[in-house]
Amino acid sequence: MKTIVGLIMLVTSALSHAAAEGDIAPLFTLQKLDKSGSYSLATGKVIYLDFWASWCAPCRVSFPEIIALQNDLGSDRFEVIAVTVDENPAAATRFLRRYDIPYQILSDPDGVVAGQYELPGMPTSFVIDPQGSVSLRHSGFKPGDMTSIRLRIHQLLETAL
Repeated sequence: MKTIVGLIMLVTSALSHAAAEGDIAPLFTLQKLDKSGSYSLATGKVIYLDFWASWCAPCRVSFPEIIALQNDLGSDRFEVIAVTVDENPAAATRFLRRYDIPYQILSDPDGVVAGQYELPGMPTSFVIDPQGSVSLRHSGFKPGDMTSIRLRIHQLLETAL
C-alpha cells in the first residue's frame, strides 16, 4: 500500500512542480472522506494543509496538535484542511475514530494531489497565505513542532488584517 502511493507520488512529481515556500500552492478539488461532497482549495484565508496517512506514526502525534490549532484559531480567516493519501478510505476512517475532528478531511487515494505537492514523507504540511502562496512547508512531526507553525500562522493572520 505505502509502496504504491510512494510510486504514484514519485511519478506524478516528475511531471509537476513542487510546492516550495514562495510558490503558488496548486489548487485542487477532492472528495471528502465521508463522501458527503467535494471540497476545493481556494485563496482568501490562511490555510494549514496537512497530508497524512493512517499508517503514519508521526501523524498520531500531529492530529491532537492540529485539532487544537483549528479550535484555537478557527475563524473566517483561518482553516485546516487535511488530506489522507490512504488507498483504502476505511483505514483512514478507522484512524479518525479516536479524534473529534473540527475540520475538512479529504481523500486522495491515488496520490494525484500529493504528487502535485511533491511530499517528501508523511506527514507533510503547508501553511498557505491568503493570496495562495506557500508560506511554510513542514515535513514530519514531533512534539514541539507546532510552536513554529503557530508562529508563522499568527504572523500571516496579523499581516492580513
